[in-house]
Amino acid sequence: MATVSNASDAPLTDVSRILAASPSLTESDRSWLHHLIADWSVIADLGYADLELIVPAASGGFVYAAQCRPSTGVSTRPEDLAGSRVDSAVEPFVKTALRSTDVLRVDSARHFEGAAVCDAFVSVCHEGRAIAVVVRETNLATRTRAGHYEEMGIRRASELFAMIAHGRFPYSAPVNGQRHNAHVPDGFLVLDAVGCVLGASPNAVSCFRRLGYEGRLTGENLLAIGVGLAADAGRSLPKDVRVVLGGQDPVDAIFTVNDVSATIRSLPLSADGDYTGAVILCREITELRRRDQELKMKDDTIAEIHHRVKNNLQSVSALLRLQARRASSQEVKDALAEAQQRVQTIAILHEGLSQSADEMLDFDAVLANLLRMSVDVASVGNQKIDVSYVGEFGRMTAQEATPLSLILSELVTNSVEHGFEGRDSGAIVVSVERSGDNVIVSVEDNGNGIPAARSGDGPDSGLGTQLVCTFVKSNFNGDVKWEPRSGGGTRVAMNLQLRDSQGR
Repeated sequence: MATVSNASDAPLTDVSRILAASPSLTESDRSWLHHLIADWSVIADLGYADLELIVPAASGGFVYAAQCRPSTGVSTRPEDLAGSRVDSAVEPFVKTALRSTDVLRVDSARHFEGAAVCDAFVSVCHEGRAIAVVVRETNLATRTRAGHYEEMGIRRASELFAMIAHGRFPYSAPVNGQRHNAHVPDGFLVLDAVGCVLGASPNAVSCFRRLGYEGRLTGENLLAIGVGLAADAGRSLPKDVRVVLGGQDPVDAIFTVNDVSATIRSLPLSADGDYTGAVILCREITELRRRDQELKMKDDTIAEIHHRVKNNLQSVSALLRLQARRASSQEVKDALAEAQQRVQTIAILHEGLSQSADEMLDFDAVLANLLRMSVDVASVGNQKIDVSYVGEFGRMTAQEATPLSLILSELVTNSVEHGFEGRDSGAIVVSVERSGDNVIVSVEDNGNGIPAARSGDGPDSGLGTQLVCTFVKSNFNGDVKWEPRSGGGTRVAMNLQLRDSQGR
């Protein structure tokens, strides 16, 4: 098949880019199609069918934007279709589907590796307009081997498929809000219009048995079953669980009873605007929730450790400040003040880590405070030094964030102390460009500048400069260079490599 190409002749295979290139789609349309793609696997899995999304192409004709293979059966489309142009023989069906709210079924089956495949087309309706087409490709061999609950799922998949043309699927509000979402292979039940179970897959039967229900599901009211299970456990049924088991609203919830938990989700069905029943997805997640709780406890412990380290560092910083006040030598006072600043810098990072869900730190979230603190500590009298940064450092490990924070703190402090000595005001700008694990950083000031003879590896041999050079080399396998800034002042340029790219 021919492919849609961009200016560099590379095929468009990313869904977002393909939708963005479609001339007839608005931003709202694209959002709706993303919403559809996020939820259409339930149709593919219930119906044992492949799905493809087709949108108008910028150059005329149509292009495949996305596809979904069933996890319950063999796909009829092993190749990746995203970005491929729709064959001219298929275009008439696409155009016909766009003009109708009915499902268009192709009378003649096509053959794929010895299997007969039946195609059906339906328009995607959004805000009263047909904006795209979904194709359902069904391997007819699955129909001859289908049992009772497979046939039950196939019929409901057809109902959901038809709802796409009326804007009733996907549902207007996102539903997959649980950490461990239930999918069709995990288990499903089918309800009629009054909430009685028409049938349940074997996994669904097992799920409710784990919850404590020993009776037969088929023919029973699912909400009544849930109320009974909760009553047997001496509690009332939570409102969100009650809504899901009722089946009339597209919601999800966690049902916990008898120390067993299941995630459940309802997918209401409708025809001609009338409610006809629902598909209820369920998945027993007791062990998964236990593991989640263990991980949460570990995360909480790590956060508490970082919080205590931060408090201890602040205590050390306070002791250094008190000791500096008692020192009689100005040289000792300055040395203790610098040590206090470095300790306080690390304390700020641990404060950020104590609020993080893992050992990764959003460096930009703590950088502004860190830079401002460095300026305030080093400023003399009524100096007004503005400090800002451009770009984003992103997330990084604590092992990377700690030396990087010390590097930036030392460079900003050095700019204030030496670049703006004898000046009332000035500006410092930290710029960053990150590409994967490679980070290019520059620290520029519009201060006094440094003599050209001192540019290069460092303006002096002070402890701060030695720390910067050591951290850049040993922690980031990088290089650092001091040079005069264009327009006056000093520029320090660094090329850093984060640990992940070094295989550590």
